[in-house]
Amino acid sequence: QVQLVESGGGLVQPGDSLRLSCVVSGFTLDTYPIAWLRQAPGKEREGVSCISASGMGTFYNGAVRGRFKISRDNSKNSVDLQMNNLNAEDTAVYYCAALKTPCDRDVYEYEAWGQGTQVTVST
Repeated sequence: QVQLVESGGGLVQPGDSLRLSCVVSGFTLDTYPIAWLRQAPGKEREGVSCISASGMGTFYNGAVRGRFKISRDNSKNSVDLQMNNLNAEDTAVYYCAALKTPCDRDVYEYEAWGQGTQVTVST
């Protein structure tokens, strides 16, 4: 059974950092691209970052490029999202997802989703 479990969210202040982790089971990380997406209250879900199945390609939303970094650890079956210099606009529920489509598509098709982890950036 394909499963993804996110962790690492929390309440932080502007300028702080957080590291989110997505641990997968039921498949190996070279099977599917893994994406991080987020959804803020009243807003549509948006892609944040993605790492290809080979691990060689990484992709970022323009709003987070230079502040966030996606990485994976095959030995831990995890894909992490290091988020630096957070601001209020980063407040959202963050999800990881296994994709049926490559990272560079405008529209993703999903194999499976995690349950999400809340990130709140506030003073």
